[in-house]
This record gives sequence, structure tokens and C-alpha cells, in this order.
Amino acid sequence: MRKGIIAASAAALVLALAGTAGAALVPSTFDPGHACSGVTSTFSNGVLHLAKPCPTATNASAGATITGVSGQTFSSASFTLASASQCQGGSPRFNVFTSNGTFFLGCNNVTPTTNTNGTVTYTFTAATLAAAGQQVPTPTGTISSAEVLIDVQGSADLTNITFNGVAQAPKAAKPRTKAQCRDGGWKTFTNPSFRNQGQCVAFVEHHGRNHENEHKGDRDNDRSRKGDHDHDSDDS
Repeated sequence: MRKGIIAASAAALVLALAGTAGAALVPSTFDPGHACSGVTSTFSNGVLHLAKPCPTATNASAGATITGVSGQTFSSASFTLASASQCQGGSPRFNVFTSNGTFFLGCNNVTPTTNTNGTVTYTFTAATLAAAGQQVPTPTGTISSAEVLIDVQGSADLTNITFNGVAQAPKAAKPRTKAQCRDGGWKTFTNPSFRNQGQCVAFVEHHGRNHENEHKGDRDNDRSRKGDHDHDSDDS
């Protein structure tokens, strides 16, 4: 009986890890017309900083994609803002894309909880949305993607971001191509972080050469081993 319980527990753990292994934030900005200089999405020390310094009407936004949620159904989402004043015009908000459509969960659609340190937490569930008057529908259907963003003029500092009960933060990643450094991409890296685009590009160039040298060494070793094998064959 005990073996059965252990096996069941192990299986449950594997499933839980499988459901969360791909979960991560991917900070990004949207400014197709290059009309919003300074639009920013960065993550540092547990804070997702979003800034849109241009007028709200400008087609631009700052946010982060929430990965690892495709195929799920919505149960909950939340984030904490540095202060209630950072909730403006329904931003920040979650955009949840599902088989039934697109659902918008704005900070003004639920009643927030003010924490002892002055920060404010916004929690989105079927219950909290209903308690606030069901201003927007609760997401239904199978999720294809989700994101958190601001698209009004201003800035917001988000912490404790969760989606379907999973804490969200960027994976520690390094840029592998120069393209990843462009259009503000250099700002999204935290391990290492960069002061500007040029520093990011230099990192790619340096580590790209090292990577190529490692592969060249592997190829040389392979050729050397092949030569030894051919020599041994001749001797026999």
C-alpha cells in the first residue's frame, strides 16, 4: 500500500513539474511605428518595470508574455503594484487569449488588497471578478497565450506576478544573436544584464567566437581520431 502511495505521489510531482517547467515571463515592447521613444519593459530584482512615456493614443505598449500556459484553462492571475496610483485606465492588465476569444483583466476590474508596506495586490479569479460587479467576463476556453502589459501613458512596477497559481519571472538567459540585442532587447537580459545595446552585441560577438572555437576544436579532435583509426587499419 505504501509503495502505491509513493508511486502516486511521484506521478503527481512529475505532472506538476511538467505543467510549470515552461512557465516564464518574456519582457517585450510593442511599438511598430517607432512612435514611442522610451517605451520600456525590464525585469530586475523581482520587479517588472513597464513604461509608456508617450500619449495613450499611440499604438505602443510595454509588457511581458507569459509562456508555458498554452492548453490550460484559466483559474487565477495576480500581480502587485508599488502603489494604487499605478493602476490607470485598466492598465496594467492581463490579456488572455483562448479558444473562446480574448479576455481583458484590468487592474480596475477587481477590488485590490492594500498591503502593510503600501503595495497593492490585484487578484483575478471568477469570484473576485464577480464580487467587483463582473465588469469583464471571466476567461473561458483553452488558453493559447497570455500576457501582462500597460498601454496607457505612464509606468508601473509589478511584483509577485502569478498565473494559474504559478509564480512568473524571466528565465536566466543569455543573448545568442545580435538581433536579440536590438530594439530594446538588450534590456530584457538579467544574467548578465547590459547597460546598452552595444554592450549586448559585444557579448554575443565574444561568446560566439568562443562557441565557434569550441566546435572547431571538436571537429579537429574528430578528424584526429578518424586519422588514428585509419592508421590502425593500415597497420593491421
